[in-house]
Amino acid sequence: MNFDAVVNKVTAMIYEREPSLLERFGEKGKEKCGEDNHHHMKHLQSAFELNQSAFFTDYAVWLDGILTKHGMKTQHLIDNFELIQTVLREERGEDEQQADMFTLYLSEAIAVLKGEREKGEV
Repeated sequence: MNFDAVVNKVTAMIYEREPSLLERFGEKGKEKCGEDNHHHMKHLQSAFELNQSAFFTDYAVWLDGILTKHGMKTQHLIDNFELIQTVLREERGEDEQQADMFTLYLSEAIAVLKGEREKGEV
């Protein structure tokens, strides 16, 4: 799977949805967004190699804790994960099984994040 292609598409989609992000954070913010999405993809890859969805879910909860302390909302991370799922469905190609597992791991992480948000823990 071409992580760069996935990350580039997801980053572009985020900035298409929220054009004000470029004004607020500039090109440096856009680069950081890409870096963050590379981290998401690397953690998905590790979860896949370990065959442990909890590896990614734990990462998502940990990351959300950091992001919310810096003023972001859990929904931002959920939205990001949902965009990754959209791109993975479009870019399945030869890595269909891997894309399906990544999508599953993302779904599980989203469910956990939504549950914690509703409980007021995040």
